[in-house]
Amino acid sequence: MSTTSINYAKYLGIESVAGASVFAVAYLPLFVAFVMQSIARPTYVYIVLSLFCAIRMAAFTIRAILAGSETAGETLGLYIADSVLFGVGFFALLYSAYTLVMDRWLLLDNPPELEQGPLRLLKNRRLFRIVLLVAVVIGVIGSTRADSSDPQNGKPYKVASTIIFLALTVLSAFQTVLLALSESRAGYRSLGKRTLGGEHGAYILCVIAALLLVREVFATVTVNDVKVQNNEHFWYPLFAIPEILAAACYATPGLVPPRSELPT
Repeated sequence: MSTTSINYAKYLGIESVAGASVFAVAYLPLFVAFVMQSIARPTYVYIVLSLFCAIRMAAFTIRAILAGSETAGETLGLYIADSVLFGVGFFALLYSAYTLVMDRWLLLDNPPELEQGPLRLLKNRRLFRIVLLVAVVIGVIGSTRADSSDPQNGKPYKVASTIIFLALTVLSAFQTVLLALSESRAGYRSLGKRTLGGEHGAYILCVIAALLLVREVFATVTVNDVKVQNNEHFWYPLFAIPEILAAACYATPGLVPPRSELPT
């Protein structure tokens, strides 16, 4: 009695070896740059971004293997690993954006208070990180529930995780806009030399916030249909490209303030 193997990559729309390979290679210089910055100017942001780039290089490498090998495409564990890596990585991008906004908030001459409604969550870094971790854990549970009979199993967990990520992305984006408005009025205190990131950091963070919103809105709209979400005509321009552009923006000179400038 013969059984028909499912090629999960083809079933879910993972087809381009070249696209995945290009992105795996494109993340390499960013990874090297963030690692060098982590050594020269150790900050949480650079360390987390180094981890993000390493995760994305691994995820795109697996995606290229899934697309290029019939045997790999039929390996459920490999598909699950790729799904988990793409879900986990967003934590690093979003938390880096949030951390940078909070750090620059501390360097405003007269920072406005965040005391109203959901904005109070943004003041509590530990709470924000815990909620992010909850979203990651729920998403990992959803990804690992995929099985041979239903590669899209675990959908309720993925929906819950995606909604949490979207809510935090919207809150963080709103706070970023407030930061930009506040910097334009009160000014940004920088003790170092004038740099693009130091002078216009809030606006660069707004660009990052917009890119993260594009990525997360797309993930939310398509969360109920993994085939549509993985359709490479949509996935690359609305998921992969916003992520790598956001990561590249973090490399702007002077965007990440050194620890020595932050209030103790």
